Amino acid sequence: MVSVFIPKETPEDERRVAATPDTVKQMVKKGVKVVIQAGAGERSHFADENYTALGATIEADRNKGLAEADLVMQITVPEEAQIKQMKEGSSLISFLWAFEHLDLVKALNDRKISLFAMDSIPRTTRAQKDDALSSQANLAGYKAVLVAANHLHKILPMMMTPSGTIKPSRFVIIGVGVAGLQAIATAKRLGAIVEATDPRPETKEQAESLGAKFLEVEGVEVKKGTGGYAAEQTDEYKKAQADMLAKAFKNADAIITTALIPYRPAPKTISTDHVKSMKDGSVIVDLAAERGGNCELTESGKTVIKEGVTIVGDLNWPSTLGVHASEMYSRNVLNILLDSLTKEGELVWTYEDDIVDGAMVCHAGEVHHPKVRELMGLPPLVKEEPKQEAGTEPETKADAPAESSPKADDKPAENEKKDEAPKEEKK
Repeated sequence: MVSVFIPKETPEDERRVAATPDTVKQMVKKGVKVVIQAGAGERSHFADENYTALGATIEADRNKGLAEADLVMQITVPEEAQIKQMKEGSSLISFLWAFEHLDLVKALNDRKISLFAMDSIPRTTRAQKDDALSSQANLAGYKAVLVAANHLHKILPMMMTPSGTIKPSRFVIIGVGVAGLQAIATAKRLGAIVEATDPRPETKEQAESLGAKFLEVEGVEVKKGTGGYAAEQTDEYKKAQADMLAKAFKNADAIITTALIPYRPAPKTISTDHVKSMKDGSVIVDLAAERGGNCELTESGKTVIKEGVTIVGDLNWPSTLGVHASEMYSRNVLNILLDSLTKEGELVWTYEDDIVDGAMVCHAGEVHHPKVRELMGLPPLVKEEPKQEAGTEPETKADAPAESSPKADDKPAENEKKDEAPKEEKK
């Protein structure tokens, strides 16, 4: 029987938990022993008795839970002290951001702990059910609109009254990824006029399908990104984009920025001059604040008023919606666990699974992720070639069956190409 431990998240501002009573019920049904650290779900309003009623065991001693578990499931990046407490040869599912935590990779690998990184899941259709970056960014985009509306001294929809007509508020969404699309949908539902922009041409149709006017930079070459992310654009593009956005910013009541590229400083799409041109009382909600922000005047972790504009640089947006964020994240990690359980109920990681192959940073005492190996100064892993059966001859081109005409389905979709870098949404 596989033993799973769910620890209480240690950061004080983290309200999420990696298992809910619903996912505990499903794990227990599959024969998994589930141990929850006492109080792990309290910040998301899941009491200990909610878990025990569905078959979980509550453990007050965190270190004991870590030491006895075959698999630990959590959200935040582990600390070295936690890694030392975990059972050698066990597994951990969590966020890691390995490129920035090579010391943790080494500590995990030294103890032969298998690390499935939630930030490294391939952006493929099959992996969507596991993709916590997307599930959490979806919630962040929703909450950003509510926060912007709360700071505005206006209503969002048009309102016709005996006292006159109130014009609808105008929102500009920068970045049409998961968070941006949800921000568009939420602002439209609340009655705002919405404009959106993104350097990826393919996002135009998505934005317009939700009712936004798409602001497009024309006459300048657009660099294409990989893995569903926008690429760092040229200075020429950035200047053209800034000029195009200047008019939209002057008329905007609220701007929500979501532009983020993994492991890089957030691109600056809102300059100080842009802020100066905005109306007094308008709002900028910067979802990229953790990477320096898309606005030059953003202060990470703070809400400030500059040039008459309220600039929100809050961090860890999904945590502010702890109940639903926990429900979505717990389903992501549950799917990963269930896909790796054998019929006999054993936990087996296999690189034949493309999701495991992409997200497993280290396993069984070997650093697996190619880019992490490179950053750690390790040689590339050598993959064995398929072995030829004895007594057979290699198939020649003449012997091979004629190839059929390629079908559209034979070509992998663009969003199913796998990057070597761990992935991050735009928050």
